[in-house]
Amino acid sequence: MAHRVRLLGVAASLPPQVRTSSEVEALIARASPGYRVRPGAVEALSGVRTRRVAADDVQCSDLAVDAARRALDVAERRPADVDLLVFAAASQDLMEPATAHIVQAKLGTRAQVFDVKNACNSFLAGVQVAESLIASGAARTALVATGEPCSRAVAWRVRDGAEFRRSFPGYTMGDAGAAAVLGRAPDGRGIFHHHTEALSDHWELATIRGGGSMHPRDHAHDFLHADGVRLKDAFIAHGPAVLARSMERAGVTFADFRRILVHQATLPYLHEMLAATGMPADLVELTVVDHGNMAAASLPVAYAQATARGALAPGDRVLWVGLASGISVHVMMSDV
Repeated sequence: MAHRVRLLGVAASLPPQVRTSSEVEALIARASPGYRVRPGAVEALSGVRTRRVAADDVQCSDLAVDAARRALDVAERRPADVDLLVFAAASQDLMEPATAHIVQAKLGTRAQVFDVKNACNSFLAGVQVAESLIASGAARTALVATGEPCSRAVAWRVRDGAEFRRSFPGYTMGDAGAAAVLGRAPDGRGIFHHHTEALSDHWELATIRGGGSMHPRDHAHDFLHADGVRLKDAFIAHGPAVLARSMERAGVTFADFRRILVHQATLPYLHEMLAATGMPADLVELTVVDHGNMAAASLPVAYAQATARGALAPGDRVLWVGLASGISVHVMMSDV
């Protein structure tokens, strides 16, 4: 029997502070005296009631390290067992060095380290890279960790309705960390399929343009701006076909899975994606209402949530559907 690579332990780190959508509207009003948000608009448009917010002194690496310690406990592994550490997030502590080095210094591992970045699909991309290195024999035990203090990229000051709409995706964001420990599975269970496609012509639909060579010193570009309608339309137009091709190649149907984890930006957008793909709503692990859009942490947080409440057990199959600005769609299938 071939040895697959398996998720030995997955865990989440959720900051204790809870911010309601009403509090989001109050923050916008405080920073934007010339613009009035209709009360209840953020929750009505997004379906997000609450989200978690990290304290100002909490870094991406802190969220990742807390989740990593929990994941190692679940996997019954020690930091010394890890010989590959991948930090995979849309966020980062700083431009240089790789945030994975900071995670390693705080966690106490002594592994090969690097960052993987592909917006909200960063975690799945990190898992795919780690899986490949384990399968090749280059690593034995890998840790893929993410930390997403998404609230740092929210533009609170808006001048008019157009700017409110461009900044709106930020108002759905929540902070979170997550991590997974990977290793070989002698029982044959584990990750059994990956499929990803990128439609990169749409990269301008959701951006944080600061911090790179385009705008190295202009802090006005340090916030998330997006055309939410066009972004949603692009995913609805292309995502279902990618998912259908992936499932056909794997020879599976939705009925083969115990839980479906799909990236969730807003509740209305999720409902449109379910309708377009035929995903059964009762199989989808819902996170967006209580936690908002957690970027790359969304899917592993959903996995940890489902496991914690007993919705997943050994032998179950999980369908992971990643959707990221860029645009990319990443489908992964795994056994528990």
